Amino acid sequence: MAREQAVYGNPWVAVRPGDDVAVLARRLSSAHQSFIDAHDGAAIADDSRVRTVVLESWMRSRNKGVDPDVVGAPEMLEGLDLESYRSSHPMSLIRPVVRKLLVEDAADTGLLIAISDAHGRLLWVEGDSAAKDRALSMNFVEGADWSEDRVGTNAPGTALALDHSVQIFGSEHFNRTVHDWSCSAAPVHDPTTGQILGAIDITGGPRVAVPEVLSLIRATVAAAESELRFHLLNSPIPLTASAPRLETFGGGRPTLVRGGERIPVSQRHAEILLLLAEHPEGLSADHLAVLLDEGELDGVTIRAEMSRLRKVFGADRLASRPYRIITEFATDVDDVRKALDRGDAATAMRLYSGPVLSGSTAPGIDAIRDELRTRVQAALLRGGDANLLAKWTTSVHGREDSVVWEAYLSTLDPKSALYSQVKAKIDLLDRQLGL
Repeated sequence: MAREQAVYGNPWVAVRPGDDVAVLARRLSSAHQSFIDAHDGAAIADDSRVRTVVLESWMRSRNKGVDPDVVGAPEMLEGLDLESYRSSHPMSLIRPVVRKLLVEDAADTGLLIAISDAHGRLLWVEGDSAAKDRALSMNFVEGADWSEDRVGTNAPGTALALDHSVQIFGSEHFNRTVHDWSCSAAPVHDPTTGQILGAIDITGGPRVAVPEVLSLIRATVAAAESELRFHLLNSPIPLTASAPRLETFGGGRPTLVRGGERIPVSQRHAEILLLLAEHPEGLSADHLAVLLDEGELDGVTIRAEMSRLRKVFGADRLASRPYRIITEFATDVDDVRKALDRGDAATAMRLYSGPVLSGSTAPGIDAIRDELRTRVQAALLRGGDANLLAKWTTSVHGREDSVVWEAYLSTLDPKSALYSQVKAKIDLLDRQLGL
């Protein structure tokens, strides 16, 4: 990123002074097609046609399995659920500022102004009515999930993923459905805790991706955060209580952390909460039953478990038809994934202190457990850091991991005593595996 800034200027700006927008659009469209066609995204990792911040977002989008051609059915929050959620959300406090600075002048401009929560869910989408109608085709609507994980590279989702203001121009969007649009967005923070509360976004045509619009967004965020500071001077209530958090690692009993209280939960309730966190779009009773026990459970049993879970977790935090979590919710699994997404293998290793719900035999939990272990292992092998490889081989995850033992061996001096010890361990693992 530093090299890119030295060569190209501000890496967060999409269209620079003097850029020919038509030429830029063709260049980016070609680069996007090359990336989508490539079996290995690393094959164009040095493509000078694409900003590093965009290329890295494309890689994350691909790794998350985002479809580059279709914005699927949105993971919607609708009706009373949406109204209740957004009216009580701290971003509602800054809506008057956003309306005054951005929305009031957006009529008949082709621009949309969106306010999202910290996870990319669009709370309000206002502005030009014709643009709102056009945006329906890509599900850019109130209540939809526009996180980077869900729809790929886009300004509000990527701004939240990176905790930085950013512009995305046309074909820089991962999904082709969004290539006719450009956008500028920036995150909004709790002025007391620094926690991300959400994002403010301007979406429209190519002129939205010029530096002046990014400056406008950042100025609006500054005014919004000043409004939040003023609010806090007159209110003893924090903007946000800590989101409920599920801790699943290790052999102990899973724990729900809520409002500073640590609440031990049953394995079944932890399984359900983790599976719902993995499926923010929601799960039917039958689908949830299969993920828990491959057909041994029925809908009646699931409904009874959900009734008991509401008493522990909070009835206002769970919705039904389908079952889903409708509040901010964190898990230790997500913490490890976020560290991996940032390329921070050391933090991922530190956080990944044990298997996910080690006592669970639920098929859905098995899949999460295997996916996380595989991702951490891959990050370690890719990084080749001898210290991290050594830590993995002494952890519960890696004691019998012959692949990482081999990688660790390759970092050692063949003449050292440690090399001989590691080689002996590999030989022992090979004999145990019959190799």
